Amino acid sequence: MAKDFSAQYASACEQIDAANAQDPNTLEYQGTSHPKEPLHAAMMTAWVERLDPEADEAQLLAARAHHFMRWVYPRTDYPAGRSGYLRWRSQAKKRQAEAVGELLVNCGYSPEFVARVGCIIRKEQRAQDPAVQTHEDALCLVFLDTQLDAVANKLGDAELVEVIAKTLPKMSPQGIQATSQLHLSAHGAELVAQSVQIFTKSLSSKGDL
Repeated sequence: MAKDFSAQYASACEQIDAANAQDPNTLEYQGTSHPKEPLHAAMMTAWVERLDPEADEAQLLAARAHHFMRWVYPRTDYPAGRSGYLRWRSQAKKRQAEAVGELLVNCGYSPEFVARVGCIIRKEQRAQDPAVQTHEDALCLVFLDTQLDAVANKLGDAELVEVIAKTLPKMSPQGIQATSQLHLSAHGAELVAQSVQIFTKSLSSKGDL
């Protein structure tokens, strides 16, 4: 292990990965079918490390467990529509953070450390906390990398641009710049680049850049 992490880190990673490996859902990525949550965990961790080479133990565990066993909290348990989606997402984040917290306590982590990981998973105080913003950037990048082309095929270009328009404001300038590194189709990459250009110009006109 390149970084000088605690003795508990390897055990926590092993347990998180073992739990997520039970995911019955799959995701097509670059022509190959993968169990969804292990793929998400690996991509999240890689993006956090890329965006913040000094990312600490709490950040990397939060990345690895950001969707911890999410399939046990089905979206279908909540009403259709945006309000139902927001309720589901909020409850899922809360329950995932609690489950990860129990795992980390059993690994011997302190209450303060467990609270920090939970804060990142729940994405609290994103505007004030660089670690949480990095986590959000990684989440957005994983979403775009794994689902954008599927959204484009299902909804068409106009709604795809709306999806991107809702994603970019959550991201930091560094995260937005990293969209150029995504593994998208040529058409998807072109639409992302156009959306980024439009978004950046709108910020400049408002004096936010």
